[in-house]
Amino acid sequence: MRNVELITTGGTIEKTYDEALGRLTNARSIVARMLSRLRLESTRVHVRELMSKDSLDLTDDDRALIVRAVRSAAGLSDAVVILHGTDTLTVTGECILRDVPDIRVPVVLTGAMRPFEMKRSDALQNLTEALLASSFIAPGVYVAGHGRVLPFPGVVKDRKRQTFVRADEVEA
Repeated sequence: MRNVELITTGGTIEKTYDEALGRLTNARSIVARMLSRLRLESTRVHVRELMSKDSLDLTDDDRALIVRAVRSAAGLSDAVVILHGTDTLTVTGECILRDVPDIRVPVVLTGAMRPFEMKRSDALQNLTEALLASSFIAPGVYVAGHGRVLPFPGVVKDRKRQTFVRADEVEA
């Protein structure tokens, strides 16, 4: 049985519609609903709900907390998957790479351009890809989504294409 620690931080992937406020918010983790839609043979997923924030609101202290959670999880699991907002996912990925240089398991960050609850969401696809990738990639820090797995350093969000790419792939 393979053990994966899934750390949730919020972001668009987990946003829900708040009828009282009339907007999308990060109120609580919805990853259990997402996982219930997947068939995961020989994989045990332990969910650690670390925080529920839009990634634009993450502070240096929040990123330090994520790094500590990765260090802890890496000692207990075969892989770590992190649900994260896409706006600053690359900042967190670079922090993990810098602050956990001796990582011994794959650490895969993923997010979504559209919330899980919306039509045409990429959330479930990206979560599935991150979980799958974590089973066959070498130890290191990566982003997974939209059919790609990219290693840090040098990953950026391409806002025009609405995906993650290598820095040298960004169109001017």
